[in-house]
Amino acid sequence: MPYLPEEPEADFELNIVPMIDVIFAILTFFIISSLFLTRSESLPVNLPQAASAELQQRTRITVTVEESGEIALNREAIALEDLQTGVRNLMRNTQESVVVINADEAVSHGRVVAVMDELRAIEGATLGIATRRE
Repeated sequence: MPYLPEEPEADFELNIVPMIDVIFAILTFFIISSLFLTRSESLPVNLPQAASAELQQRTRITVTVEESGEIALNREAIALEDLQTGVRNLMRNTQESVVVINADEAVSHGRVVAVMDELRAIEGATLGIATRRE
């Protein structure tokens, strides 16, 4: 049997560049699609994590300040002095509530601040100001 020299085998190469491209394409798809699943119109913040976190029931309460300066709580007219009591009555069953202030553009700044001052004294009420997109 004649001696045959061994042919050198070519080194095995695994080209991972196409695989990386596919992974980045899938990652981009999931990131972009997840952005459309949540609708956030507030300032972005990094929330802390807690192992014992529970979902709290929150009610949404609307306080409207009309151009004339009159105040309405969930579409019912109310005096500024009675605003705290009215909001507390609506919050009776929940620990926290979001109070959204709908103030007309022409209302004086002082009137809106007075409403916010009354609402800020309520424990567990988170204030928000409604705006219109341009």
